[in-house]
Amino acid sequence: MNTRYIGKTGLKVSELCLGAMTFGREATEAESFGMMNRFGQAGGNFIDTADVYSQGISEAIVGRWLQSQKRQDWIIATKVRFPMGQQPNDVGLSRKHILDGVAASLKRLQTDYIDLYQVHCWDYGTPLEETLSTLDDLVRRGWVRYIGVSNFTGWQLQKALDISKALGLESFTCLQPQYNLLCRSTEWELIAVCLNEGLGVIPWSPLRGGWLSGKFHRGMSTPPEGSRIEEAEKKNWGEKWSNYANEATWRVLDALHTVAQESGKSPAQVAINWLLQRPGVTAPIIGARNIGQLELNLGASGWNLTPQQMTTLNQASELPQVYPYDFVEGNRPGREH
Repeated sequence: MNTRYIGKTGLKVSELCLGAMTFGREATEAESFGMMNRFGQAGGNFIDTADVYSQGISEAIVGRWLQSQKRQDWIIATKVRFPMGQQPNDVGLSRKHILDGVAASLKRLQTDYIDLYQVHCWDYGTPLEETLSTLDDLVRRGWVRYIGVSNFTGWQLQKALDISKALGLESFTCLQPQYNLLCRSTEWELIAVCLNEGLGVIPWSPLRGGWLSGKFHRGMSTPPEGSRIEEAEKKNWGEKWSNYANEATWRVLDALHTVAQESGKSPAQVAINWLLQRPGVTAPIIGARNIGQLELNLGASGWNLTPQQMTTLNQASELPQVYPYDFVEGNRPGREH
């Protein structure tokens, strides 16, 4: 597996990141250990978790596994923001919650430092200056090596970067957004900010909860029994059947299956490889419930789709531009009318 720099930093990570959200939920501790071992054997060195994943269980599993590893060989990322208890200050991006959160994460991970510490989502209740100065303190203390962000809008990300620059604070070096063939609105602002400001991009849900795994195709009327999409419909998750069973999705899946057949790869491998070739992307986060799923996803690395195959997928998944993007693009130099 190749390595890439995260944005403009000197930090090198594997071009696939192992997501640990399933650890302690769909995957047992033994299965999780097995997946981390296999990921390392394949050349991976980058694992992403969060305090809120199974309320700390995922972090604890990664921490116990790390005890058998050479710590400096691994890049461990985690996140803070969402509720970790029932008290008023058990949630958010206040100085108190971040300090409490990082201390608890370090304890669960059984490590002295976190390589990439990410704010999990925007917090309307806390001034950015309070959040950013606290993150800066963590870097200066050595508890955190780099800081990142997930689930911000374009203006929120740009504002955070501008405040950090103005105040001389440590800046975000990485964005973790949803980005896949069924979610390309990420390109409208977020990818553009990252390319302009030099942030790495580590997309979550590269298979959109299973929609791009190869299990779905035009003509289906219900999700496969026992699939994540069936579960999503019951639990009202974003990737639920009623949100995606439409012509836009079937058009993308038609193209995905065609390219998969042409390339001799699985649809999941094609979908992840497409991301690997998109501008600004550092490392898609691959999640798996078991070794078999992980093995399949690892096959997305080490080869490239052809330019024509990329065009096929781009055209099938491209979103119609809306205002102001259509207006601005239409007035790009050389395109005025």
